Amino acid sequence: MTDIQAQATPAEPGFGDFVQLLKPRVMSLVVFTALVGLMVAPVHLYPVAGFSAILFIALGAGASGALNMWWDADIDAVMRRTRNRPVPSGRIQPCEALGLGVALSGISVVMLALATNLMAAGLLAFTIFFYAVVYSMWLKRLTPQNIVIGGAAGAFPPMIGWVAATGSMSLEACLMFALIFMWTPPHFWALALFMKEDYSNAGVPMLTVTHGRRATRVHVLVYTLLLVPFAMALGWMSIGGPVYIAAAAVLNVWFVVGAVRIWRRDEVQAEADKYAVEKAFFRFSLVYLFAHFSALLVEAVLRAQVYGV
Repeated sequence: MTDIQAQATPAEPGFGDFVQLLKPRVMSLVVFTALVGLMVAPVHLYPVAGFSAILFIALGAGASGALNMWWDADIDAVMRRTRNRPVPSGRIQPCEALGLGVALSGISVVMLALATNLMAAGLLAFTIFFYAVVYSMWLKRLTPQNIVIGGAAGAFPPMIGWVAATGSMSLEACLMFALIFMWTPPHFWALALFMKEDYSNAGVPMLTVTHGRRATRVHVLVYTLLLVPFAMALGWMSIGGPVYIAAAAVLNVWFVVGAVRIWRRDEVQAEADKYAVEKAFFRFSLVYLFAHFSALLVEAVLRAQVYGV
């Protein structure tokens, strides 16, 4: 076989390629927030049922990732950040990604219903549909508000965890949803500020492409300020407490300071330091969300030890 023929022949997909297809980094955040939603709920599942619930929520998240990669293969191939993903690189065929996504969707929803309750399974099914169809197929290529509305898909997991445990909705579950929902725009717009060319080349109407970086900086600040009340409100709910309030106060001050720094910068400054401030804000936004849910988990452990609930 000649070198040209070898290059034209797609490599056989390995196990790691199929794992990558499920977006494991995104899945890890989904699993963690769902676990917290389940653990802080006032009703506790048996360990096997709880483990099963988290497993099937993770499979549902992986299904969403596979369906997203199947649909977005054309734009993923154009963007530097995504062109080495399994489908655009040719390691996995689009039909394989679609088949895996559909199969995992069905398995995760049915098994979550059997392990917990129909309401949790229905929420998981809606989440998969929302991410794969409403966000990926519709909003992402249609409107600069794609990440605002589409952020709901990533906000459902703690609500699903709560419902899996309790079988019902609550204000606490809605506030956990709101925390992630309001966090998503500044998190992704910070990324878009230093990845604008990728989105522009792919024809994705991200806010940086349609309205420019100056408008995006304003939006980052506005949504960060709108996020703060939702983040702090959880501290006064039944799942909150002094540990969460203290952690949230520090995290939100730091987050607002970062958003103000982004808002005050112009493109000359940003280009000069290669968007160091925006990249730092993006990285901290991951810590911000993880730390809020970790604080909720600490509060749940303290309640169990002190009050036995």
